Amino acid sequence: QSALVDFSWQHVLPTATLNVMLAPDLSITFSKARMLSPDGRCKTFDAAADGYVRGEGIGVIVLKRLSDALADGDKILAVLRGSAVNQDGPSGGLTVPNGPSQQEVIRRALAVGRISPEQIDYVEAHGTGTALGDPIEMGALGAVFAQRTRPLLVGSVKTNVGHLEGAAGIAGVIKVI
Repeated sequence: QSALVDFSWQHVLPTATLNVMLAPDLSITFSKARMLSPDGRCKTFDAAADGYVRGEGIGVIVLKRLSDALADGDKILAVLRGSAVNQDGPSGGLTVPNGPSQQEVIRRALAVGRISPEQIDYVEAHGTGTALGDPIEMGALGAVFAQRTRPLLVGSVKTNVGHLEGAAGIAGVIKVI
């Protein structure tokens, strides 16, 4: 019998994401396109960045209203203050992120959470480790956080486990927690 039986599932949102590579087709295509790191290491935000590494993984978190978690005496590991969703918009292709779109989604998430850029200590970035994408992402972060008076720490879980594709976002959330 599971310990989760006592949870009121009407107030809990289990979230799981999985990435499994069952066939070599995408890896071959990405390798031929020179998107993958030839040495199998993702060097995010590094001058030696030369591609990303595909990875497999699963991440699971349970979201619960803060008021319910407090009332139930749960151990709270993190509080989600705000989130936002955006699409990349026009860009030069799959491996070319759109900096203004990234700025917009970051600003929207801060606004939804009623948080100023100065309140942020750390950003878990997408950071695939490509010479084209990483500078665009850092430029977007620089634009949003330009008025800060103290350093902003930035990292990416991809340097540890590779790009988990469909599970990449949840891997980053788990890393931060």
